[in-house]
Amino acid sequence: MLDVTEQSALASRPWLRHYDPGVPATLDYPPARLDQLLRRTADRYPDRSALLFFGQRTSYRALDRAVDRLAGGFRRLGLEPGERVALFMPNCPQLVASYYAAWRAACIAVPVNPRAAPSELTRQLADAGASAAVVLDRLWPGLGGSALPSTVRHLVVADIADDLPLVLRVGARLGRRARRIQRPAPGGARVVSLGELAREPGGSAPPARDDLDEPAVLLYTGGTTGLPKAAVLTHRNLVANACQLGAWASTLDDGAEVMLSALPLVHGYAMTACMNVSVLRGWTQVLVPDPRDLGRLLAEIERQRVTVFPGVPSLYAAICSDQAVVTGRRDLHSIEACISGAAALPAGVQVEFEWLTGGRLVEGYGLSEASPATHCNTFGGGGPSGSIGLPLPDTDCRLVDVDTESRPVEPGSPGALCVSGPQVMAGYWQRSDDTAQALRRDESGRTWLHTGDIAEMSAEGYFRIVDRKKDVIVAAGGLKVYPNEIEDVLSTHPKVRQAAVIGVPVGGVDQRAKAFVVLRTGAQADLGEILAFLHARLASYKVPKVVEFRAELPLAFTGKVLRRVLAEQEQAAAATGDRPGGGSPVNR
Repeated sequence: MLDVTEQSALASRPWLRHYDPGVPATLDYPPARLDQLLRRTADRYPDRSALLFFGQRTSYRALDRAVDRLAGGFRRLGLEPGERVALFMPNCPQLVASYYAAWRAACIAVPVNPRAAPSELTRQLADAGASAAVVLDRLWPGLGGSALPSTVRHLVVADIADDLPLVLRVGARLGRRARRIQRPAPGGARVVSLGELAREPGGSAPPARDDLDEPAVLLYTGGTTGLPKAAVLTHRNLVANACQLGAWASTLDDGAEVMLSALPLVHGYAMTACMNVSVLRGWTQVLVPDPRDLGRLLAEIERQRVTVFPGVPSLYAAICSDQAVVTGRRDLHSIEACISGAAALPAGVQVEFEWLTGGRLVEGYGLSEASPATHCNTFGGGGPSGSIGLPLPDTDCRLVDVDTESRPVEPGSPGALCVSGPQVMAGYWQRSDDTAQALRRDESGRTWLHTGDIAEMSAEGYFRIVDRKKDVIVAAGGLKVYPNEIEDVLSTHPKVRQAAVIGVPVGGVDQRAKAFVVLRTGAQADLGEILAFLHARLASYKVPKVVEFRAELPLAFTGKVLRRVLAEQEQAAAATGDRPGGGSPVNR
């Protein structure tokens, strides 16, 4: 028999009934900072491979010592606790070491997308007030020294060849000489080599710091909807989220799994789900610098017998379409558990991937402001199709009215999703007004993160994202159309590879849906076929007014379609009278 407290908890948190065996409702979190997690794991598994990069092995003992040396180098540069260190690199051992070295030196990491344009890089480094930037040598020359704001006193240049096996290292350095890559020397910044900085002795240990609520990362968000702003994530936030995700994979063993880190570790999803979870549980990370290099990615899965593989829908779809995988020339049956994030996971991709690999692929949900994970489907199965799953341990959720985001909605009705838990950010960097909008206290004094997403919850506690609040299409009569719903239907068309929907006219008060469709390679479909497919599955008012066929759609580096860019292109086309990509108006 359940006692009164347990019955009350299940009534308010129905999702707890559906957790996998071995996943607790609440966790005991280690009183440790992120760099201390690495030290603990290095003590526990000193000889286990922490990193594999092009076959080059780095043990946990070696990684921890490299972090010590690099943290000492940061201190010798004069970096003080709380100063910001930007990280501008693809996945490689030096990126992992730089993260943990920044934390061991009591600095704040500022990860930056390695595909960022000079203006993006300058804006983020200036906003963060970064004192140092760790950059990959071959990325920096294309940006130019002018990309560094005046706050940056130190430019730490990393040579990726330092992380390669001997044969590849020699080839990389010969190739660099042939291309005559020069070390940049921007005005005002001192240029130092990361390799030289990390080769010197670590020096005196930094003072012990036990404040888990100090900022660990400034994680820039908002790239899909507007100018980015930085979520301030503390050591407590990030350790908690690593523990939550680590506990969710209850059937996987400490010190035994092999993680594929193909998503950029400078993105919050991979930073936590790949890097920090691996360090917490003593897993080996196989680092892939470019997830678009599908051949290398598949080779690494097969060669290193990868068991865990967080990814995004577009990456799983690409694997399902690879002929070497489809024909069985690639053996991916080592894969056991995969979490898909950043965008909705099409049911067809999930089924096909699981059939090809024999592993389990589930959809999760999160956002930068929550470190980032808040929900996930169980690995044991049972969740409804299209669900983002159940709230993670110690994560509470509620749905409130979309207009004011203050009143609870009736069960089964769409509402603005709010979450509360130890992984929720401290606030936005130097943006008090934005923080007040995102983090709000209820009548009991509890803080809730207002996600900006509209969701529904089933009686069992499974959540489904309806759409982004900002993207809801509202006609003059008040009818609401959710782009996600139309995109989900289009994704089931056998000839459609990708689809996105926005409201037009952009910014108008009386909008209709417009769909952008990318067909599968070799497929042919006309407008009538697409519309007939939609009319058979959607209410008439939800069927797009316009369908535009495209060769490709603008994507974030996570694989998420950038609706914001499509809206900007639509506005530009309306201003000039052009219709990019061959628009197809529908008269109904």
